[in-house]
Amino acid sequence: MRPEQGFRPAEHYTPSPNNHYHILPFRFMRWSRDEVFVVNDVGEHAFLSPSVFQSFAAHALTHTSTAYAELKAKHFLSDSSTSVPIELLATKYRTKKSFLEGFVKLHLFVVTLRCDHTCHYCQVSRVTENRGRFDMSGETAERAVNLMFRSPARSLKVEFQGGEPLLNFERIEHVVDLVETRNATEGKNIEFVVATNLAPLTEAMVSFMKEHSIFVSTSLDGPAHIHNANRPRRGDDSYEIATRNIAWVRRVLGVERVAAIMTTTALTLQHPEEIVDEYVVKGFNSVFLRPVSPYGFAVRTGIATEYGTGSFLDFYKRALRHIIELNRGGTPFLEVYAQILLRRILTPFATGYVDLQSPAGAGTGVAVYNYDGDVYASDEARMLAEMGDRSFRLGNVHTQTFEELFAGPVVRKLLEASCVETLPGCTDCAFAPYCGADPLFHWATQGDPIGHRPTSAFCDKNMDLIRHLIELFRSGDEFIERLFISWATESPV
Repeated sequence: MRPEQGFRPAEHYTPSPNNHYHILPFRFMRWSRDEVFVVNDVGEHAFLSPSVFQSFAAHALTHTSTAYAELKAKHFLSDSSTSVPIELLATKYRTKKSFLEGFVKLHLFVVTLRCDHTCHYCQVSRVTENRGRFDMSGETAERAVNLMFRSPARSLKVEFQGGEPLLNFERIEHVVDLVETRNATEGKNIEFVVATNLAPLTEAMVSFMKEHSIFVSTSLDGPAHIHNANRPRRGDDSYEIATRNIAWVRRVLGVERVAAIMTTTALTLQHPEEIVDEYVVKGFNSVFLRPVSPYGFAVRTGIATEYGTGSFLDFYKRALRHIIELNRGGTPFLEVYAQILLRRILTPFATGYVDLQSPAGAGTGVAVYNYDGDVYASDEARMLAEMGDRSFRLGNVHTQTFEELFAGPVVRKLLEASCVETLPGCTDCAFAPYCGADPLFHWATQGDPIGHRPTSAFCDKNMDLIRHLIELFRSGDEFIERLFISWATESPV
């Protein structure tokens, strides 16, 4: 075989004695005609000119150059005869992957499928209020709590979902009592959250939430004309009820215990500034701008395909620009998804957002106990099951053990399909240290948990937003730089 037809000899890849540094693992991409973006496995990055990049790759950088000092400080190269630089890099990598510690931390209890709203984009196949057979039983709740305490995690979050969970508040009270009684001997850190539209709220419920330090997560899609259109209910008063009860639970529980999320519809796309302003006026200090998810009624009604990724990105960037200007004018406010991405870009610390983890948190960071006892790897897996696809059902609390549920073939399949470091299209992507895999999304949209990255809406959205945030950060606007650092580190501007 001629040399040009095979690999070059091994000595070709061995640095000569005159090469005074070792290159550490990194990825790169052409950022522009004049810049190359390089990033290592812990997300530290640098921008190099093409000529400097070529010199770096050829072991030809001089140790007195500015680029040499930057690349050494950021663990792109090592000129040490000891293992200290590698150990420091490994420490940062362990920190980045610390979300794996403790295994399943988030436990979702779907106490009912009943709901009093008929939201067109609903990700769950909810049922009408009078169908009580879709409520979680006491026996199912007890078995789910027992499984939850098998998790080795020292901190557990218990989140009640539906449907509308307040329509089966009796089961919420039951689970809280079970958890607190069991935890008297277990000694774990427990946090309770109720994800609710707040419409069925009563004095007794609010008192119980206060007594047990329960957090509330609700929905606010914007001002009345948007919220009522997106989240209809009998009486066309969902906005009025939501905002009135948000104020109520804040007074009783405290402002810090009440959060809200929004979902972007075709109507929403036209009003980014108005939606942000609604959150500000209602006293929130953040908003999570999220697109419609491809599950449940959102698929059946066509809402999930009503607009493309590009339209959402335009909406998002307008809203983010408005948020930046609010901060510049003295109104502290943040966008949660930008904060998650910036934390991944600017710090070595992990985030708890399972969709941007590698491996993904489905089945390893989160477990869902459905009203009927079925256990799912994530809320999205449950939504797929309600649509007739039970591919990511782990088992049932009445028939499977903890080991059978969380060490079985479904979780193994999800792990194999969600490590970006090994996936085609991800392994050499410069944004891999900041991104995730989300196998459930790719299964739902492309019929494969790995998916085809060049045509993935998940990749389109995240690659565009990561690039946009980096460009804003290095735009030369010192205020934006300080603001983004404050978001990433959760510190004052």
